[in-house]
Amino acid sequence: MSEINVTAFEGAKRVAAGPLSIVSRTVRPHAKAGFRILMFNDATGGQVDVDLRDEATAEPAAPAKAAGRPRLGVVAREVTLLPRHWEWLAAQPGGASVSLRKLVEEAARSPAAAVKAAQTAAYRFMTAMAGNLPGYEEANRALFAADEGRFQQFTQGWPADVRDYAWTLAGPVFPDRG
Repeated sequence: MSEINVTAFEGAKRVAAGPLSIVSRTVRPHAKAGFRILMFNDATGGQVDVDLRDEATAEPAAPAKAAGRPRLGVVAREVTLLPRHWEWLAAQPGGASVSLRKLVEEAARSPAAAVKAAQTAAYRFMTAMAGNLPGYEEANRALFAADEGRFQQFTQGWPADVRDYAWTLAGPVFPDRG
């Protein structure tokens, strides 16, 4: 599994971006000096919690590898479908599980899924960093309405680094942005 990319802020100022391990080392002196550092996952917009006070705890620990056969990551759960859906799945090459996995993968790669993921990421970041800024609520409404003009209007007065990162996360929502 590859390392996540993050963007770190000290107040409203972007201070570092890149792989988590590098950003953690870069911002550690700021944190030790008493500055409040917030880091955000570039893929999800969610906050990343890292203890920056001590080098030994600055990066999340990798899970221990168990001996024996490797896990494939398959999780069994219940699916409830109508009989005609089960019939259709049973008739597909590879059976129900293969067909469901293919359908999920196809849906996850769709443009609509990319837009939804971008809206969610931008919303998470904006809630943490811009929730008290003027125009926040209207900017959120514009984000979820995919109204680029209004999103730009209501984010224009925000601190540049906060505004620019929100725009970066929201990028797929506004694909024609130049």
